[in-house]
Amino acid sequence: MSKQSVNDLKPFASVLIIIITLLLIVFVKMEIRRSGYMLWKQARVEKQLQDEFYQKSVLLAKVLGPNRIHNIAQAELDMQKAHFGQIIQMTPQQVALKQ
Repeated sequence: MSKQSVNDLKPFASVLIIIITLLLIVFVKMEIRRSGYMLWKQARVEKQLQDEFYQKSVLLAKVLGPNRIHNIAQAELDMQKAHFGQIIQMTPQQVALKQ
């Protein structure tokens, strides 16, 4: 190539470099925005899972609560509260508490 043809191509090359640089900037900004949306979506899913965990913890506490176990013992198993003299606490050596 002659020096004249190289000088003729320099303006086109510089415009091409500017366009490619601007397109890269746009692409990087789009990727940053997309990453932000993905992070926001994951945060929303995490919050939803935390809420679900809390609800299940509350449900478990209700199911295993002493009042519910007491009601089931009385209603379904025909158990009654212990009366005086029915409970004897013992240790390996002797009776710990006589009633």
